[in-house]
Amino acid sequence: MDTQHERPVAVIGAGAIGLSLASALARAGRSITVCGGREPVDRIGITEDGVRETWPVRHVTDPAGIAGHTTAIVAVKAHHTTAVAHWLRALARPDARVLVAQNGVEQHERVAPHVGPARIVPSVVYLNVERTAPGHARLRRVGALDIALPDDASGAALAAELEAGGMRTSTEADLRTVAWTKLLTNITANPLTALTGRRADVMRDPGIERIARRLMAEAVEAGRADGAALTDEHVERALHWLQHVPEGSTTSMREDRLAGRPLEYDALTGAVVRAAERHGVDVPVNRSVLALLAAIEPEVMA
Repeated sequence: MDTQHERPVAVIGAGAIGLSLASALARAGRSITVCGGREPVDRIGITEDGVRETWPVRHVTDPAGIAGHTTAIVAVKAHHTTAVAHWLRALARPDARVLVAQNGVEQHERVAPHVGPARIVPSVVYLNVERTAPGHARLRRVGALDIALPDDASGAALAAELEAGGMRTSTEADLRTVAWTKLLTNITANPLTALTGRRADVMRDPGIERIARRLMAEAVEAGRADGAALTDEHVERALHWLQHVPEGSTTSMREDRLAGRPLEYDALTGAVVRAAERHGVDVPVNRSVLALLAAIEPEVMA
């Protein structure tokens, strides 16, 4: 008989996004295995609208602890993927499916070298989540959708489970365009807040708005060349959204810079530049921003 304990989910990266997705699967009846991390956890919890729910989990420190797991969530930041390669290799089996909950448009390419024949399920995540303590996070919903998945058998199966656990999901025949659409906001708000040190209100400054438009316009051209069905209207919608986020909003890249952590620029701006290089598209403003971000040392801003 197929019980939740016979179908555990491995969570590689129990940060804000990983906890949110794991909590939905736990709510849907799956048992959760948390992989590695600095501090052991025996429960995970999510607080939403002032209500806190928790679930027991199993914590393992050796990849042998997820032998036999056929579902995993990879939610480390993109630039930490290599650091968890030993966990990913434990999933390199044809019967395993790996949900990649990372930013950018290169999820498959980033994870595939480590998981071999496993089925990779890329995603586009819209959750606004703040990790408040080891194993615990505060969840806020943004818009009408929490996560988009590919319209295939693996994507549909995971979407159904996440829906059962309270996530608002969609399955997309053209996930590439969905991912590039989100990338437009990520390559503007994240770098521009990190470089200026200001919160998201900086996107309303006329000079910054002009830079943001150029960044997005270049990315639209690179994305089109890469197969995404982007139009100029995507730029207008993305900019309007960024200029109307709640007062005081920040970005993960700004917070990482303030905390002296490495920045996740390569999966964002770097992806635009690589796509442009593959297709012979000129993206000078994105190249300039990439150079500026790459020059930042991981230390606290003065």
